[in-house]
Amino acid sequence: MKFLPQLFENNREWARSQRESDPDFFQHLCDIQSPKHLWIGCSDSRVPANQIVGLAPGEMFVHRNIANAVSLDDPNCMAVVQYAVETLGIEHLIVCGHYGCGGVRAALGPPLTGHLEQWLTHIRVVREHHAAEIDALADVDAQWRRLCELNVMEQVATVCRVPIVEAAGRREKPLVVHGWIYDLSDGLLRDLDVSVRVG
Repeated sequence: MKFLPQLFENNREWARSQRESDPDFFQHLCDIQSPKHLWIGCSDSRVPANQIVGLAPGEMFVHRNIANAVSLDDPNCMAVVQYAVETLGIEHLIVCGHYGCGGVRAALGPPLTGHLEQWLTHIRVVREHHAAEIDALADVDAQWRRLCELNVMEQVATVCRVPIVEAAGRREKPLVVHGWIYDLSDGLLRDLDVSVRVG
């Protein structure tokens, strides 16, 4: 505890609080997880997946990256999707973006360097596909908001093309892929009405 002692103190307080409200809380966490939801969201620290949907630890499988991108050449994301679909048997796959996303904003600007620019290529492609719509908007803030939405919609389409997801349509329980966006300004989720029942 030489470094970041406050975080360890916070952890002790959190663990104590959990045990106080539910003495079996940690025992339940040790049981095999069986969440029904996979959340693919942004790494942004202001968008804590479980909290904003009111689910406890163990109730949602989560994958986060910059600008909630789903890339078929990202082995991390693909492994998470495979595990969630094949092993956990999730029923809902949620791609959730958020307004005010720094990754999306960066994709509206000049090229960056290194890994960050390589990653933002996915978002820049979305911007190019919707250039006419985005360029017609009055200002950069409106373009930014719309690109946040369009990015989620494109990621939903991408995840529906993942072979593991396509194969899930042949399961007994259907898989539904959703596209949502979170608004930092009021804490509310909005359904972008692009849900797809796979299979």
